[in-house]
Order: sequence, then structure tokens, then C-alpha cells
Amino acid sequence: MRIILLGAPGCGKGTQAAKICEKYDVPHISTGDIFRENIKNQTELGIKVKAIMDSGNLCPDDVTCELVKDRLSKPDCVNGYLLDGFPRNLFQATELEKFAAPDVVIDIQVNLDKIEKRITGRRSCPVCGGSFHIDFIGNTSICPTCGGELVIRKDDTPEVIKERLSVYASYTEPLIKYYADKGVIKVVDGDGSIDYVFEQICNILG
Repeated sequence: MRIILLGAPGCGKGTQAAKICEKYDVPHISTGDIFRENIKNQTELGIKVKAIMDSGNLCPDDVTCELVKDRLSKPDCVNGYLLDGFPRNLFQATELEKFAAPDVVIDIQVNLDKIEKRITGRRSCPVCGGSFHIDFIGNTSICPTCGGELVIRKDDTPEVIKERLSVYASYTEPLIKYYADKGVIKVVDGDGSIDYVFEQICNILG
């Protein structure tokens, strides 16, 4: 089963990805992990990517597609996989069709105002690595696990979030139409609990 997971930052995509991969026994494939693995192992593609990133540039679409194609050719992907963070645009989507067309594209949709509230309410502890939300811990600045000082990540501010959501929408809306035209996209209501969202996904995947 070849799955693509779409969803705006803060929609709970990471949590659902982990649950999907565990239940359906498929690897979780993200471009970030692919980049890091190739750079760490100093593969030919990894050396190319590192040179591009060291120069301050973003990895070109054709190189990203090459990395993804190589990763999907590995033995652990024979029975399927979950792609997270790829494709990011129409070029990547059309290239993916050439070597690994998805069986289903799941779009986790959440009200953007709720996403902003979710992200701005996140707190993390640099001491123990814990992650919390003010909906559950209140406005305390003390880590409930280790007593450390909780912090707000730099990319969890309202200004940064608005920009991230704007960028996501501009890239993703054409993708949603592209996959809708192919008849493979399924929309999931992401406003409910983790279990509620996962139940919808399981109903789609069977």
C-alpha cells in the first residue's frame, strides 16, 4: 500500500503517520530523513545534497525526486510505504507518478484557526526533551516531568505560523486538485481526537 499523507503544520500528521506505519507495517518515508541518511553515509547523492545545502540553497526538485526514487527502491518498501513531506509541489507529484504512483492520498484537514491555537500552545523542555500543551498543563512555565524551564520554539510564534500555513496552502492546494482529478485523494476531519482521526484513516485504508 503506497500512501501519501498531506496536512498543514500542526494538524497531527506526525502522530497519525506513526500509528499508520505501526498498524500497516510500512516504513515512514520523509525527505528530511532521506537527506540526513544520504549525507551521513556520504553517498553520491548525499555529497551532492550537502554541497547544495552548504551553499545556502534549497535542494532542487530533480535531486529530491532522485533521492526519493532511490529510497523507494529499497527492500523495506516492497510492500508499501507512507510518504510524508513529499511531494511538495506539482513537479514532484508528476515525477513521482513515473516511478511510484500512490494508491491513496490522505489529506488531514484542520481549521486553520485551530491549527494556530494548537501550535502557539506548544511548550517544550530543553532538559528532558518533553513536549506539552497549555490545554493540558495550563500556563505554567515549569516542566511537569523534570521541573525544567519550558520554552516556546522559535517557529511556534504566531507570525512564523501564519507564514508557514500560507506557504503550505500555496504549495498544497494544486496538489489536492491534482490528486482529486486522479481520484485517489481522501479527506479526513482532523479536528477531533487522535483516535477519532485514526479511525477515519483506518476506514479508508481498510
